[in-house]
Amino acid sequence: MAVMVIDLNADLGEGFGRWTLTDDDALLSVVTSANVACGFHAGDPVTMRRVCALAAERGVRIGAQVSYRDLAGFGRRAMDVPPDELAAEVAYQIGALDVFARAAGSRVAYVKPHGALYNRTVGDAAQAAAVVAGVLLAGGPDGGLPVLGLPGSELLAAAGKAGLPAVAEAFADRAYTERGTLVPRGEAGAVLLDGDAVVAQALAVARDGQVVAAGGRRIAAGARSLCLHGDTPGAADLARRVRRELQDAGVVLGAFA
Repeated sequence: MAVMVIDLNADLGEGFGRWTLTDDDALLSVVTSANVACGFHAGDPVTMRRVCALAAERGVRIGAQVSYRDLAGFGRRAMDVPPDELAAEVAYQIGALDVFARAAGSRVAYVKPHGALYNRTVGDAAQAAAVVAGVLLAGGPDGGLPVLGLPGSELLAAAGKAGLPAVAEAFADRAYTERGTLVPRGEAGAVLLDGDAVVAQALAVARDGQVVAAGGRRIAAGARSLCLHGDTPGAADLARRVRRELQDAGVVLGAFA
C-alpha cells in the first residue's frame, strides 16, 4: 500500500504592530509549511522577520501569503485590481518576505494567495494569471515558485500553464460547497469549529481524497497540502490534535516544497 504523505500549512504572522492574531510560536511546532503574511492584509517587517526566523529554526518551509492591499479588511473584501498592478504587488510581497527568509538562512519556497484574492482566483482567469505573473516576476532568472491553491481553480491552471508547480490543497476547518469551492465566510457554518469535525475532515482528505460537502454529498478533495487556519479559537491545540490523529492513522507529514 502506498504511503500517504501530506503537508500541513497554516496562515501565520497575521498581526500588525502591537496587534497579534495567530499563535505563531505554537503553530510552528505543528505545521510543515507556514503561509506568512507579507504586509498587505496583515504582517509588518518585525513580525515577518520573527516568523521567518522561527520557521527556519524549526525546519518549516516559508511561503508568501500574498493578498490584495487591504489591511483594514484583513484581505477579505472583494477588490478590482488591474492585472499589471496586481502582478507587481504580488511580486513586491514575495520579495519583501524573501529578504527576511534569506536572512534567517532559508528562502520563500512557495506562494499562496489569501482571503478574497484566493477566492477570486478560483474562477477568475484574469486575476489568476496576474498572480502567476507576479510569481514569475519575483522568481527572476532562477525560475518560479510553486503555487498553492484549490484543486480545479483557475490559479492552479494558470500556474501549470506557466510551468510552475501547481500544488493542490484542502482545508481541514472550512465547509465545502458541492462544486468543491469553500462556503463563503459570511454564511452560517462556513468555518468548522467542532474539533471532532475538523479531525474527521482532515483524515478524510488525507486517506480518501474526499470531503462531505455542506449538502451532505461526498466530493473529491485530493490534496498534497492541508490547511489549518491559525485565527480560529483554540487553533494551536486543534492543530496538535489533527497532527497527532493523522500520524496515528499512518499518514506521513512532509512539506511539498
